Amino acid sequence: MFPDAKPTDFSAARIHETVQQVLAAGVLPAIVQAGHPVLRQLAAPFDGQLSGAELGQLIDLMRSVMHKAPGVGLAAPQLGIPLQLAVLEDQFDVDPEVAAARGREPLPFFAMLNPFYQPTNASTVAFYEGCLSVNGLQAAVNRPESVRLDFTAPDGTRQQREFTGWQARIVQHETDHVHGILYLDRAELRSISSNAEYSARWAQPDISLARKELGFLPGP
Repeated sequence: MFPDAKPTDFSAARIHETVQQVLAAGVLPAIVQAGHPVLRQLAAPFDGQLSGAELGQLIDLMRSVMHKAPGVGLAAPQLGIPLQLAVLEDQFDVDPEVAAARGREPLPFFAMLNPFYQPTNASTVAFYEGCLSVNGLQAAVNRPESVRLDFTAPDGTRQQREFTGWQARIVQHETDHVHGILYLDRAELRSISSNAEYSARWAQPDISLARKELGFLPGP
């Protein structure tokens, strides 16, 4: 669908230095926006570039940035750090009709290192997504409805978990980030809307009206 991302050229020492600079700044860092090369690189797998304490501090900082944005996930490349690390959490109050249509349930906080996912079946579903690194836009993305995630936890244990519905969407979105993929790469281009147009026209529980009016993803 699109070419594989070029691996980052950051050495372990440079990654460590970058993290130290971010942690020492004393303020929440800005979120890197589309067009920055770090978002288009294959981030470096975590293999001990940071100490356990440094990793914990970075995870805490990323969680704070995610909450402030606000968002439901944040990957290290979004802070200019080409490392395969992301944090995820979804505790937002959502209209029950919307939650039911989207299979959206609360996602307790967790951090993942070196993640990759595989669909658990052939079922896909499309909904609008946004991204903290693509300010001002929303677009419909057709994704696997259920996935199996393999990742390393911050304590070093290798884990495997299955996710469905909106949780699966968050997992895929954040895992894509550390592989140099933005959600727009997977989006239905005719669905792209400004935040204002999305809010005014397409913020229904599903995408049926937007699909009809904008002419993407023909229905059955």
